[in-house]
Amino acid sequence: MVKDFLAISVAAIVGANLRYLLSRFAAKELGPVFPYGTLAINIVGSFIVGFFVIWTTERVLVDPRWRLLVVIGFCGSFTTFSSYAFETMSYFEQGQWGLMLVNIFSNNLLCLGGALAGMALARAL
Repeated sequence: MVKDFLAISVAAIVGANLRYLLSRFAAKELGPVFPYGTLAINIVGSFIVGFFVIWTTERVLVDPRWRLLVVIGFCGSFTTFSSYAFETMSYFEQGQWGLMLVNIFSNNLLCLGGALAGMALARAL
């Protein structure tokens, strides 16, 4: 039990810090008007979860702690659904309907696509 908490905690630290760095980088490079960092992080996180869960359940045998480490620890702190929700509602409150809809559809469709791509890649390996 303690090892499980430790695995989750270490991976969460890595995921949260990587999320911070990528969000800052995206805002610096692409501008703060649209949350490109949040979108990219959610797509990548969706891909990682899709790939890892299928790969470790259908392709290779791994210690169950790896799922705790990668899916719950790393991806749980790396992906940014709460940021996505807040940013979307901020657009709503500001009356920026176009950006709100782009944010909703791009995050939902591209993240579903990311998960599907990860699953397909894991099955192809």
